Amino acid sequence: MPPADAAYAPHHGLTLLRTIASAVLDLDDVSTPGTFTLPYPPEAQRALDRTVLACLLRGADPPLSVPDLLAWCRERPVVDWPLDLPDALTGPEDRLIDEHAYVPTDLCYEWAVDRPDSATEQIDRALVHTALDRCRAANAPSAYVAFRRLLIERPVLTRNKAAEIALEPAFAPLDGLLQQIYLPAPAGWTREGRFTSCRRCKTLLVPTRDGGWWCENARCRRGEDAPVGPQYCEDEGGGILLLTRPLRLFVTAPGIAELQLEQSLRRLGLTSELWPNYDAYDLRITLPDGRVWAVDVKDWANPALLGRNATILDDNPPYDEAFIVVPNHRTTQRRGYISVIKRFLPQSVKGQLTVLNQRQFVARVREVLAGHIDGLPVNDDMEDDDA
Repeated sequence: MPPADAAYAPHHGLTLLRTIASAVLDLDDVSTPGTFTLPYPPEAQRALDRTVLACLLRGADPPLSVPDLLAWCRERPVVDWPLDLPDALTGPEDRLIDEHAYVPTDLCYEWAVDRPDSATEQIDRALVHTALDRCRAANAPSAYVAFRRLLIERPVLTRNKAAEIALEPAFAPLDGLLQQIYLPAPAGWTREGRFTSCRRCKTLLVPTRDGGWWCENARCRRGEDAPVGPQYCEDEGGGILLLTRPLRLFVTAPGIAELQLEQSLRRLGLTSELWPNYDAYDLRITLPDGRVWAVDVKDWANPALLGRNATILDDNPPYDEAFIVVPNHRTTQRRGYISVIKRFLPQSVKGQLTVLNQRQFVARVREVLAGHIDGLPVNDDMEDDDA
């Protein structure tokens, strides 16, 4: 590890990975890559310069150009880069660009968000906070719940359907916002003039060179191809719109688990409140003994970055115990996922949050209910099926 005074040097591993991740996202945002001309976006050139310096200081061969650096991001797991990084901060197969779909990975977005001045985080929060502020001003908590459900259940819309939804009374406080977060689907994601959705998470699939399909959701990529869902003609309903990637990553993906958890608790006889007090946290659960549990569901590829970014849950509305709950598929895919989160929690958060996966959390709820309710359902419905 580098000396303490070098921990935040621009070429140090932690800082450099954030810079490279931001550069990848900047390049991914180029709307017309076929007409791209030099110079590269400033963050991309900065990432290359700092990577070269880091390699030279380590006596390693550096990338020779921005395209070469992007090839590193796609072909080389981060653990194989000549960087000084804390143990357990990255997994053995963590990459910044997906090697099959050639798009930024979840990890890339998470590293970008890990920057204090992350543009990705600022855009994501600005859009969600706009929705929050408008719903609060209209005293319409149901409008915010409807907004969150839309982002989770309908990441793909036709242009005509988006216009129709925008006119519904429930979305009146959000006038004009849907047009900012639902953008034209990438033309390169079509095959024979049609977009194809994922049957499980409902986002669009990316066609692969071998004729298969790739889903950005890690759970949907288990096994071989992602589960194929409905298809859409390119011009169907005035054109196909797709929710922006940061919102798909930080709202839609964990939202699937949030709704699953809410349904499981309902089957156990508990009614939980989703996104109470305009998203103070994700679920508020009142137990038969009167205790209140607050839950934040987090679906991150990297448990260390999840832990580093964890914060104490808002206490309005109040609760007796707070939890971070992660989807089962994350703990199945990466051994020690929960322990890595705990290791990287800020000192101010340790002792304030209990970290569990979905199955463990439902088991804890069942333990509490066992003394109050007879004949609890045998299955907690948290298995990772693709239905």
